[in-house]
Amino acid sequence: MDRLIDITIPYWGEPALLKAAVDSVRAQTSPDWRLTVIDDCYPDPRGGQIFDSIDDPRIVYRRNETNLGVTGNFRQCIAAASADHTVIMGCDDILLPNYVDTLTQATARFPKADIVQPGVVVVDDAGKPAMGLADTVKQRLLAPSDKRPAMLVGEQAAVSLLRGDWLYWPSLVFKTATIQRHDFRDGFPVIQDLALLIDMVLDGASLLYYPTTAFAYRRHRSSASQLAAAAGDRFADEARYYRLASQLMADAGWKRAARTARHRTISRLHAVSLLPGALAARDRGLVRQLRRHVFEGLGRS
Repeated sequence: MDRLIDITIPYWGEPALLKAAVDSVRAQTSPDWRLTVIDDCYPDPRGGQIFDSIDDPRIVYRRNETNLGVTGNFRQCIAAASADHTVIMGCDDILLPNYVDTLTQATARFPKADIVQPGVVVVDDAGKPAMGLADTVKQRLLAPSDKRPAMLVGEQAAVSLLRGDWLYWPSLVFKTATIQRHDFRDGFPVIQDLALLIDMVLDGASLLYYPTTAFAYRRHRSSASQLAAAAGDRFADEARYYRLASQLMADAGWKRAARTARHRTISRLHAVSLLPGALAARDRGLVRQLRRHVFEGLGRS
C-alpha cells in the first residue's frame, strides 16, 4: 500500500478528453495506482459510458447525486483517497507513461515532502506543444532554476508561491494525510488552489520540485473576449486573496512573505498584459478594473 498512488479525477467536461485522461492512467508503466473518477452531474452521458467497457478493479466511476460545483467536487476527490499519496488530476490533462514511476521515486527519495511538483509540458486542445507567455514565466522565471530536485519549506516556500504561483495543481502529488487536514477557503473560486497550498505551507508542509517531466497540462485556447469578460472578476478575487495572505504572513512573523503578498508583482504584470486588449476593445469598465489592480497599494512597503 505504501507505493500506491490514488489518482482522482473531478469530472466536468468533454467526454473525449476524459477518455484520453483515463487512457493515460491505464498506460502507466507502473501498476501501483488506483483511479477514482467523480462525475459532478455532467449532462452528457458519454463520460460515464467510457467505463462500461473497462474491466479493471483499480478503476472506480461514480456520479454525484447533485451538482456540487468545482470546490465541492474537489472535496469529494480528496475525501475519496486512502493511499499514502494522492493526485487530483484534471479531467482533460494527460499523465505521461512515467508519471507514477516518477512520483513513486520522488516520494521515496524525499519522504518528508508533503507536496511534489514534477516536470510539466504544456499542450493545446489538440495535444500539441503550447508554451505561451504564462507558462514561460511559470517555468523559466518563477520555478526553481536548478535542474536538480529542490525542497522548499516555511517562509521560503511561501515567498516562492506568493511571488507567482508556478505550480500546476492537477500534476501535484500530495501526502494524503496532509491534504486531508486542510480545506479550501470559501470565497476564492479563482485562486482556491493557491490559497489551500499557502495554508498547508503555513502549517508546516514542505514542497518538492522534482524536475523529471511526467505530466502534460492542457492549456485550452480561449478567445480574447472570453478572457476579457473573466478578467475583472479574476483580479478582484486575486487582490482580495493577496490582502488576506499578507495578513496571514505577518501573523506568522514572515515579513518577507508579507511584503511579497502586498506587492503581488506577477499578478499586477498579468493585468498589465491584458490592458492593450481592453483598450483596443474600448471596454472602459475592464480598463478601470485592470488599472485598479495594477496600481492599488503601490508604494506601500
